[in-house]
Amino acid sequence: MAVKQFKPTSPGRRGSSGASFDEITKKTPERSLIGEPRKRQAGRNNLGRITTRHRGGGSKRLLRIIDFRRDKAGVPGRVAAIEYDPNRSARLALIHYVDGEKRYILAPNGLRVSDTVMAGPTAEVRVGNTLPLSSIPTGTAVHNIELTAGKGGQMVRSAGAAAQVMAKEGDYCLLRLPSGEMRQVRVECQATIGQVGNTDHGNIKLGKAGRSRHRGRRPQVRGVAMNPNDHPHGGGEGKAPIGMPGPKTPWGKPTLGYRTRNNKATDRYIVRRRNKR
Repeated sequence: MAVKQFKPTSPGRRGSSGASFDEITKKTPERSLIGEPRKRQAGRNNLGRITTRHRGGGSKRLLRIIDFRRDKAGVPGRVAAIEYDPNRSARLALIHYVDGEKRYILAPNGLRVSDTVMAGPTAEVRVGNTLPLSSIPTGTAVHNIELTAGKGGQMVRSAGAAAQVMAKEGDYCLLRLPSGEMRQVRVECQATIGQVGNTDHGNIKLGKAGRSRHRGRRPQVRGVAMNPNDHPHGGGEGKAPIGMPGPKTPWGKPTLGYRTRNNKATDRYIVRRRNKR
């Protein structure tokens, strides 16, 4: 993928960029792999209360049914097309298996149309193939990693992401995640070889607020611009500093570095945290 620069025909166009979509080979999604339309929540929970702020609106999207489990062991498939998915930063690869079934998978970097992919412990260590961690050599870059065997890939699925197999000992494999965290995962869990494609996704500049609204992102007001009854940073005559020990969330909890992780059940699998504490 390459980043396309726009001509400065307007202030919004000046400095903005977008994807060139050179790798896309099919414009319309596979009809059999389109899921049920998802109702827009606009950041609200089942009680209608806003639990995630600054969400709402945006362009309509069709959900694609993606095979994160890669459970067709030993069945080779041919890459028929590389497609765009509006629901994620990565691209999708449409796979035609020899038994006639069609599935979407995350398109890794370097996978091309007419390439062959396969899953299972007997598959080759090649880009796009999925194997148990016990069968993947040390030093290999992987993505779409399972945390529970058979559940499907849950980690390292966004554009340009890749984890590295560092070591194996007993029932566990040590992985270095894109954040820098070192984590143990059971060796029977599967992972896909290679780096997720669309590596230039992080270099795109939206350039104007409208492109953010198209993605369902609403404006975010600064706390210092609010009244004191709306935000801890609000109030004061003219511009005022935060004036407290560290910045706060709208509900008074510390932010910008405050650790909120509280999952003691999986703490023992983390060898080194991403913040190296």
